[in-house]
Amino acid sequence: MKKIHIKILTISLIFLLFFSGFSISKQIEIFDDEKLVNRVKNKLPYLFQLAELESSRAGKIGMEVGSLREKIVVALLIYKFGKANVETEIPITEPEVDVRLFGKPISIKTITGKGFSGVKLIWTVDAQKAREFRETYDPHCDIVIVQINWGNLGGFYYIPLEVQRKLLDRIGRERYIKLPKSGTNPRGVEITKEALSSLVKDEMSRFIEINWQRKKIDYNPYKRWVDYWRED
Repeated sequence: MKKIHIKILTISLIFLLFFSGFSISKQIEIFDDEKLVNRVKNKLPYLFQLAELESSRAGKIGMEVGSLREKIVVALLIYKFGKANVETEIPITEPEVDVRLFGKPISIKTITGKGFSGVKLIWTVDAQKAREFRETYDPHCDIVIVQINWGNLGGFYYIPLEVQRKLLDRIGRERYIKLPKSGTNPRGVEITKEALSSLVKDEMSRFIEINWQRKKIDYNPYKRWVDYWRED
């Protein structure tokens, strides 16, 4: 009987490890596909530039640019893995999740500049809720971070859930989570610069270096709508 229990336990562990590894390996295929890596390097700056143009008014970029950038990254996942494997209709009860790939939740973040800071874990203007969030926070999804650094180098990063949990356990909540300063207009709770730098450097995280150069784009925000009006 003891041997049977050991055998069942062994099979269960193999099953768990296999499917856990399968889930991770499917997502990192982006980073192992040389053609796709080159496509990301070449197209992402152009597409993000289009997103900025589309969300600009009087030369200023609007907040909606964040949603457009997110859609561009989701479209990349659909292009690579197929619509059937990418779930985009995420309930509002899961605010940290932006998309599911093969059933696994992913959060998509973008930051601008050469440094690693400003990545929000939750948006809130309530200081008490921010403190409660830090005390109860537990990472539960992989993170894709796009570092936009116009005129210089940035990147496309993938940070597995396991890496986040490992670092949170190692350095603690105080060093992992940054609360908004009291007396200011808080915009949310962030991952600290120290934590984010460690996450992207972890050996399990993946990275595509991107040269963020702008192109000359002849963009007319009204053209496609005018074209729709012209259609019979």
